[in-house]
Order: sequence, then structure tokens, then C-alpha cells
Amino acid sequence: MSDVKFNAIVGQSGGPTSAINATLAGVIRGALASPDIETLYGAFNGIEGMLNDRVCNLSSLFRGNDGDIELLSKTPAAALGSCRVKLPPPKEEKSRFVYESLFSFFKRHNIKYFFYIGGNDSMDTVMKLSEKSKEYNADMRFIGVPKTIDNDLCGTDHTPGFGSAAKYIASTLSEIVRDCAVYTVKSVTLVEIMGRDSGWLAAAAAYPSLLGEGRGPDFVYFPERIFSLERFFADIEAGFCKKPNIVVALSEGIRFENGTYVGESAQSGALDVFGHKYLSGAAKVLENEIRRKFYCKARSFDLCLPQRCAGHLMSETDRIESLLVGSEAVKLCERGESGCLICYERHNDPYFVTCSPKDINLIANRVKKLPDSYINAEGNGITKECFEYIRPLIEGNVDITYRDGIPLHYTIKR
Repeated sequence: MSDVKFNAIVGQSGGPTSAINATLAGVIRGALASPDIETLYGAFNGIEGMLNDRVCNLSSLFRGNDGDIELLSKTPAAALGSCRVKLPPPKEEKSRFVYESLFSFFKRHNIKYFFYIGGNDSMDTVMKLSEKSKEYNADMRFIGVPKTIDNDLCGTDHTPGFGSAAKYIASTLSEIVRDCAVYTVKSVTLVEIMGRDSGWLAAAAAYPSLLGEGRGPDFVYFPERIFSLERFFADIEAGFCKKPNIVVALSEGIRFENGTYVGESAQSGALDVFGHKYLSGAAKVLENEIRRKFYCKARSFDLCLPQRCAGHLMSETDRIESLLVGSEAVKLCERGESGCLICYERHNDPYFVTCSPKDINLIANRVKKLPDSYINAEGNGITKECFEYIRPLIEGNVDITYRDGIPLHYTIKR
């Protein structure tokens, strides 16, 4: 350990979650306790802020203010702001200006430690900067810190943010089921859940179904299974033989056998900077199909943003683990680790997690699918194994601070 101190920077990227600020709070606590770090900077809007030198001094803002750090850990969305910026390939000559700007920024601010809180696309940024740092002889350490409600990051048992999103989705679906059960009118209610390529969040929608009859949706559909309209109709018909009101949950990324998204006809076809199609609309398409097939009442809606920002239903397990992964990221840098993602290792009986680094090159731009063993034989629900996987992640209620009847949030001013 050297007497010479350096600075560090942290950014948030991609879609926000209820727990991404808890991870930021963990990084802040770790940096304030680190003998190596003089100043922890926060980049507004991730890599976009670094390219435009828009930063704040988090060490100054939070030193001696643990109460504010605690409130930050209970605040949903990204307090530093987010971005969806895809860095160009490091070997392309035309990309030189971008990387020169970034490494000039790092040098100007005496930054040695780089923390990036994000999901799959954000880990692409960590991987590229780690690779490019060798060319600039930059004595820096780059750490990816996981975040995504989709739970599709490889290498880690689960991701910060998933537990809280799963808790909200499971709770909301159980309430929707109760609401729909009050009438005798024949009806189908379809609820669309986020999840482009993996069905982890849709599995959370199915979670209350294993708690007992009538607790959760009747059928749930995942991107990991080919969606068949004929089988879907057969499921609905079988459901109507038992009761008049059917509730269906489905992932936005469900596809037909030809690979076409079910909701594609309802979309513009536009792509984001990472080449992903903007999704949603599958439930609306199926609503119309149900109405034509069964001549019954049909309605659909998308849980949309609340599934990732409902801080009032945050999982305490998720918050505590998110604080842990943030502080452990700082310790990784102190030990000399770089070019890695800090990952959860699960332990059971009793449940707890530990953290360990994994090579970022084995993680970036890859997707962790819902395992076959987590989906039932019919492809329209989950197994007991999946239920047990989710259960500890959604446990515990956060002690929310309220003011004037609504949750109090922390704001980092710009």
C-alpha cells in the first residue's frame, strides 16, 4: 500500500433500477474508507459525462454524511443520471479521438480507479477501456459493477436490482389476480413484463402461482420458449374450463417460431445504439387475438417503468447486497484487480452471498438465459427450483423514510 493517493470515478449506465443507487452508496462508502483514494468523482450520465467533463466530488458531498448515504441507498433510479453510449471498437482508427478524450480526462483528474455500474452493454464499455488502457500506458484499474433488473449478466448468480424488480412484479401480479377474480364475466387480462432475451422477470410474475391456487397468474410465457398461438389458445380454453377470468403474464421478448417478436407488428422497428429493437406490444397483439378467437372481454397493459423504479417495494436483501457489491468493488481495486466484473457467489442453508471477480471478456455482450429446469414442462409456468431461486432475493422490507405521505428520495445536484 502506497502513501501516494489517487482519485477514482464512478458512473451509472443503462436502465435504472430500484437498487442502482444502493450500489453507488456502497462504492461511496468503500472509497471514503479507502487509504488509496483521495477523491471519488461521480460522472453525470456515465461515459457521456466523462467525455464532456461533467462530474461532481462525491467524497466532499458525502464525507461525514452517512445518513445521506443511507437515504441514497433507498432512492430508486440513477442519482448520477444514466446513458446508452456505445464506445467504438478500440482498434478502429476513427475511434482514436474518443479514447484520447477519455484518457486525457482520466489523466487530468489523476484517476486510477474506474467503476462502472451497469448491465450487459455497460460491461462492453469496461472491456473496451480496459483493453485500450494498455495502448495509453495508463496505470488504471477498471471494474464492472453489476446492475440490471433483467438478471441476464453472465458470471454472477444474480444481479443487483433484480430482487427488487421481482418483488414488485410478484406483488403486483398477485394483486391483479385478486382484482380480476371479483367478476363472473368471461375475460382475459394480459400483463407484459420486461425481458428482451431472458425470462427472469416473467418468472417472478409466476412466483405467487406456486404459493397456492389463485395467488398468481394462470399462465406465463418466456423468450426461452417458442411462442405458439395455437398452444396459447389451448391454454386459455383449458383455463376457461376452470374459471371465467384468466390472467396471463408474458415477456416482451416472446417470439414466434420464425424468430419474429410477437409484438413486432406493433412497433416502429427502430433500433437503439446497441442494435436492440425497441420492444413492447406483445400483450396488445395477443389481446386482439383473444378477442377475435373467444369473443370475450380482453385487456392488456405493460408494467413498464414501475417494475424498475418502485423503490417503495424494494427488497431489503437486494439493497444490502447492492451496498456490499459496491464496497467490494473498491477492495478489488485496492488488491490490484482490473478488467473484471464483481460477481455474487450464492451460498444456501442459510442463504448469503460473497463477492468475487470474473474476467470481463467472458461476460460482456453475453446473455444468461432462464435455465430449462426453471420452466415447467408445458412452457407456461415455473418449477419449484425456480421458486426457491427467487425466494431469498425478494425477502425483507426496506425501512422507507416518508415525508408528506410519500417516500423521501436523495438528489445529487448538478
